[in-house]
Amino acid sequence: MRKGIFLCILSIVGTGLCFAADRVTGYWISVDDKTGRAIAGWELYEVKGELRGRILSLAGYPEDIKAVLCKDSYPGFPVAGRVSDMPVVGTPWIYGLKMASTGKWVGGSIIDPESGNLYKCKVTFHLAGSGKFSADTLEMRGEIGFGIGRSQFWQKSTYEEANGLR
Repeated sequence: MRKGIFLCILSIVGTGLCFAADRVTGYWISVDDKTGRAIAGWELYEVKGELRGRILSLAGYPEDIKAVLCKDSYPGFPVAGRVSDMPVVGTPWIYGLKMASTGKWVGGSIIDPESGNLYKCKVTFHLAGSGKFSADTLEMRGEIGFGIGRSQFWQKSTYEEANGLR
């Protein structure tokens, strides 16, 4: 009897963990590599097994700024319409990533709304205390191909922090 109850509880807990959100999802602050200043507040979220990311707020820019340097369209872009007419805030600039393992997403795209450049994208979550990371950190890697690119390291935040940059 005890064994049956224990197995039932273990099964329920295990099922809950399988359906828990990945640590990559949530709110993040992108940081300038050179100055260490916050650039944008982001929300990363999952839609039908695909990771997407939208800007919630921008430091030093008006909320209604448009992505005028973007092209009219990009391969696989998840929103209908002309991308160059879309607002920077609220548009999913990160899209198409698939989970490779818990905390690691690959095979997607990221558009720099400031320049209009499209990059291959992968995302890796680093837990606080693991290696050189003292806080939960997101490694956002953009590549132009053949592994050539760069990584930015984003800081975990709350909704209020990510939405509050101005």
